[in-house]
Amino acid sequence: MIALLELHQVSLGQRLRPVSLTIRAEERVVLLGASGAGKTTLLNLCNGSLRPEAGTIRWKGHPLQGLKRQQRRCIGTLWQDLRLIDELSVIQNINSGALGRHGLLWAIRNLLGRLEPKVCLELMKAVQLEPALLMRNIQDLSGGQRQRVALARLLRQMPELVLADEPLSALDPPLAKDVLDILLTLPSCVISLHRPELMHRFDRVLGLRNGELVLDASPEMVNRQVLEELFAR
Repeated sequence: MIALLELHQVSLGQRLRPVSLTIRAEERVVLLGASGAGKTTLLNLCNGSLRPEAGTIRWKGHPLQGLKRQQRRCIGTLWQDLRLIDELSVIQNINSGALGRHGLLWAIRNLLGRLEPKVCLELMKAVQLEPALLMRNIQDLSGGQRQRVALARLLRQMPELVLADEPLSALDPPLAKDVLDILLTLPSCVISLHRPELMHRFDRVLGLRNGELVLDASPEMVNRQVLEELFAR
């Protein structure tokens, strides 16, 4: 499989000790660890939100920090706080996922009107969001509806790799299942979770403890003892 993201001896102070790993195309990876283990830090390094103090990060062989905007859109992030714009409508928020493929004029047109509603309605259907909400302001939606808008925006981006930071936290079981089902249809993903019982749905398990990568294995190789050690305080 093609190497998408390559980390070599990447570290960030006490938050993350040197990590080396490769994420490949068509690979679905779950990132496990207790709160404060370094999962969010690792994901933010992978999407370029944070710069490492040491080591290198490459996307398809090119330095991550040197990528142009259109190249960066190949990495999509589902943030824990969703990062939707409350003052904008559902269609405008969904379309913001496509900004990396368009110029400034398209962005301005998105702010002023309804761009490509048919595409957005198809994405809303994919995430099971009612079409009547298309022009509704984000601030008027429920938490579950906001989560689905964030998912639709991610699909609009058409990324090659998705990074998701605790996307199931605080969700009721039916919505959590829907969110995970959608994420796992995407080409490649790294998803941080607090729920090790879901690891069987992934190809690979990474485990962080106190900022150190201590586990990299297939789900079949991860037993109860390994998980207890991983989550031990």
